Amino acid sequence: MKPTCCTPPSEAPLGKAPAVIKGTRQVPDTAVSIPGGRSLCGTARPEIPDDGEDPLRKTTVKPFLMGGTTVTNAEFAAFVTATGFVTEAERLEWSFVFWAHVSERIAETEAVAALQWWRKVEGANWRDITGPGTQSEVWLPDHPAVHISWNDAQAYAAWVGGRLPTEAEWEQAARGGLGDVRFPWGDEEPDEDSHLPCNIWQGNFPQANTCADGYASTAPARSFAPNGYGLYNMVGNVWEWTSEPFKVKSLKKHVKQRLAGMRGYKLSKGGSFLCHASYCYRYRIAARSGNSPDSTTTHQGFRVVWDV
Repeated sequence: MKPTCCTPPSEAPLGKAPAVIKGTRQVPDTAVSIPGGRSLCGTARPEIPDDGEDPLRKTTVKPFLMGGTTVTNAEFAAFVTATGFVTEAERLEWSFVFWAHVSERIAETEAVAALQWWRKVEGANWRDITGPGTQSEVWLPDHPAVHISWNDAQAYAAWVGGRLPTEAEWEQAARGGLGDVRFPWGDEEPDEDSHLPCNIWQGNFPQANTCADGYASTAPARSFAPNGYGLYNMVGNVWEWTSEPFKVKSLKKHVKQRLAGMRGYKLSKGGSFLCHASYCYRYRIAARSGNSPDSTTTHQGFRVVWDV
């Protein structure tokens, strides 16, 4: 399996997930209409076959509405204010932060075995993104809400009368009407200095990010050019939870062994600002990742869909 920048699981289950607070249907003005009908999912050109990227398959989806951006800090704050919701990172009292983004005021952090660029930071959550007391420094209302677990995302989606997308719906939306393409804008690969259509890593991961695209961490949720359906940042920026479990159909022994330790994991799509072709080439439409539903990190967010 190709190495990954993706976050390890929390390995500290909290037991019962946060209560789902059902609310009224609240579709933002930025939501866009995604056509239904025959659609594509997967790829015939897998880069990381062990993730279950292939085969390219045809499926059918119903029309739906999707948030034009991932849920922002301002939107998530409104949810918390209205409901008193407490995220899993807050309940657990720590979350994962990329090593270069840990607040300078924090003296020591615990590194993650085999993924040393991730640090377990006490007090990190959706408000204090890089550590305790950092909301005034790094929290921006128009950026994606992060440190959001799958359970948290489910709760928010229920509150606005929506849900998380399926993988087929997410790919239908990400393709923007272009069909069998690698990226929301087509097949042209991003590079290090001239073609920068999304927020990913430029440079040598994980030591040096040139930030040629303008961002060391998250970009505003509404940034870069939208795809053909008017959706922003479908790849790069932050991983997006889907409604589905992470499953891979494979007869390979090492894949089966890996999946045995991932029971209950949920599927994420889209990659993040930490992805790079040399290491975690997962900012392609067909790319996939899985994590435990209570895991949280600085590069995990979500967007909501609504049935028509």
